[in-house]
Amino acid sequence: MKAIAINGSPHMEEGNTAMILNPFLEGMKEAGCDVEVFYTMKLKIGPCNGDMSCWFKNPGICGQKDDMQMLAPKLKEADIIIWASPVYYSGVTGPLKNLMDRQLPIHVLGSIGEKKQKVVLVSTCGDWDMSMFDPLLMQMKAIYDRPDGSSSFVGALLRPMADGVKEMVKAGETGLVDGVFRAARDAGRQLAKDGIISEELLKQVSKVLMPRDAYYKAAQMMMAEMQKTAKN
Repeated sequence: MKAIAINGSPHMEEGNTAMILNPFLEGMKEAGCDVEVFYTMKLKIGPCNGDMSCWFKNPGICGQKDDMQMLAPKLKEADIIIWASPVYYSGVTGPLKNLMDRQLPIHVLGSIGEKKQKVVLVSTCGDWDMSMFDPLLMQMKAIYDRPDGSSSFVGALLRPMADGVKEMVKAGETGLVDGVFRAARDAGRQLAKDGIISEELLKQVSKVLMPRDAYYKAAQMMMAEMQKTAKN
């Protein structure tokens, strides 16, 4: 089984999204899945120019010469695609959206249905409220829950208050967050073995780590400290 993960965070391995994505991918590898990871920050992929030549002039082939030439065959051949991104303005990051738009040649008429792909979203945000992920979930379901069955959206690993998680790790308060990382790893293992991710594991990844008011109070203190440091 082959999986391809695209991390759209500008912070790559140092970002909050990697905290959830990496153990998830480790679990997949432990279950025998071949996993390949790419970072949009390291790729040169321009936006779709909308000329539709990939459908009508040269079906299945984009006229742009960039890293999508390398990536498109990998996306088409993968059994599992993992899109990973922090929430930026109620959506995925700009470079990741460009990459997703450039999949158009992959889905020309005649190529849909060649492989039954499973798609997963891994996303983080600084907010306490889970509703911050709703626009991303709607988009993923709209794109990948295809009526022809060529792909299916099998779940999302969502981690709110991600900045708080990182601060807990730095402070050595691993007791609260270890369960989150363990659930992400177990989710990856389950997906690779059984083709599903249980709702219980997804809930564990997103579980509340502190009361809403306490989190926002801590976040305000952290922002004030960052502003103070910036001025100095």
